[in-house]
Amino acid sequence: MSGKTAVVALGGHAITNPDLEDTIANQFANTRESLNGVIELINEGYNLVITHGNGPQVGNVLLRIELARGQAPVLPLGVCVADTEGGMGYMIEQSLQNRLRAEKIERQVVTLITQVIVAEDDPAVHNPTKFIGQFYSEEEAKDFEKSRDWTMKEDSDRGYRRVVPSPMPLKVVAAETLKKLVASGTIVIAGGGGGIPVYIDKNGNYEGMDAVIDKDLASAVIGKEIGADILVILTSVDKVALNFGTPEQKDIDKMSLSEAKKYHSQGHFAAGSMGPKIKAAIKFLEEGGSLVTISNVPDAHNAILGKAGTIIVPD
Repeated sequence: MSGKTAVVALGGHAITNPDLEDTIANQFANTRESLNGVIELINEGYNLVITHGNGPQVGNVLLRIELARGQAPVLPLGVCVADTEGGMGYMIEQSLQNRLRAEKIERQVVTLITQVIVAEDDPAVHNPTKFIGQFYSEEEAKDFEKSRDWTMKEDSDRGYRRVVPSPMPLKVVAAETLKKLVASGTIVIAGGGGGIPVYIDKNGNYEGMDAVIDKDLASAVIGKEIGADILVILTSVDKVALNFGTPEQKDIDKMSLSEAKKYHSQGHFAAGSMGPKIKAAIKFLEEGGSLVTISNVPDAHNAILGKAGTIIVPD
């Protein structure tokens, strides 16, 4: 296969469109549409790993758990992530297989349920900040902190939600298998929702953690593991911008690694939106990547050509 290798990170809303009813049929339709840019990379012979977000889908799983509480087992967060990795991987895998058949492209597609190693003593463990699940009243939040040992915080004046740690991803457990599959030309769907966070205990065993890993940071780690040249981050905005959402907003067509670091340190990129994407871009380029593109979903291919989105390159 071609020596060109890319990681394509699909945002969670590439599959769940907030403007449409969140049915499975709509999720399949959104998935098929999100692959338009990806198929052009495949046509050019890229070896690919496709990662994806899972925020809306994990929210649905958590809601089902609450509705069934007392009647079905409560699932730990790692199992919820694994469940969505499998279900969403199936949707992407089948949608891509059908598209490849229609395009008469002979490539294998497989989904890898991905455990990602984090540090047991990661600082995030003691400072949970990632909101998950539905909203609760202040009274319910106080009750759950005692009865369920949850950490609860107010979210945007809409109520209280559970927060969990978001530790830094360090390594993919199945890195060697992933590398071999990609090198063979197999398109691998991996790292869904950032992967399942696991740490290594004192006996050398893997143990799950009630946490979530940022999908874009996990994508950067996967890129390093497979020796990817390009990281493609697909989101809901056309370009990265300075002073986003203000009258001084300035869209960026291209920036260097140093500029990305400078703008990030100046606070231009919000922690809950563009911030993790820029951190992932910095990490990927610092560890040997040659190009990061951030664009909306339909412009995946044009972004790599410099015709859309924002390009970030080494100095």
